[in-house]
Amino acid sequence: MSEQFRRTLFIVAGLNLAYFGLEFAVALVIGSVSLFADSIDFLEDAALNVLVLIAIGWSASYRTAVGRLLAVIIVIPGLATLWMTWQKIALPVPPAPLTLSATGAGALLINFICAMLLVRVRHHGGSLGLAAFLSARNDVLANAAIIAAGFATSATQSIWPDLVVGLGIAVMNADAASEVYKAAGQETDARA
Repeated sequence: MSEQFRRTLFIVAGLNLAYFGLEFAVALVIGSVSLFADSIDFLEDAALNVLVLIAIGWSASYRTAVGRLLAVIIVIPGLATLWMTWQKIALPVPPAPLTLSATGAGALLINFICAMLLVRVRHHGGSLGLAAFLSARNDVLANAAIIAAGFATSATQSIWPDLVVGLGIAVMNADAASEVYKAAGQETDARA
């Protein structure tokens, strides 16, 4: 494994873990489904990058197994989002719009930095490198949607913009999980 790939994964894992703590706290304080989903996604991204760092030196068959495990891990934030959505519907208070957009903007910046770092090394490590890059790329899109949800919440004073974005993040994670799982399978097929 190249030193650049290792260093990139280490930096990305650290950035994700740091912003997880901030965004999770804000999500709980303002009751935001989309920030909650995104904060759990930051934690998942940190774990994903650490797993890639650990597994990258393993044999191809073990990396394939880890690639498939990562596909499952990518889905976890979506499940947490469904739980938070249920909680929000039970207590339909919209989140603070300005705080929602500002926190989403901070997350966008962190994820954009991570995506730019990972785009240069996404082909290293097969499905593992792809998993790290796709996760960061999807997060940039999700964060732009969170910012928009803040503006829409301000205009409508409704819980629905936040809920729709939170559920959209869950769907995006499911699609990324599918791509990673397929890439891991293709690695297995290529070895056969």
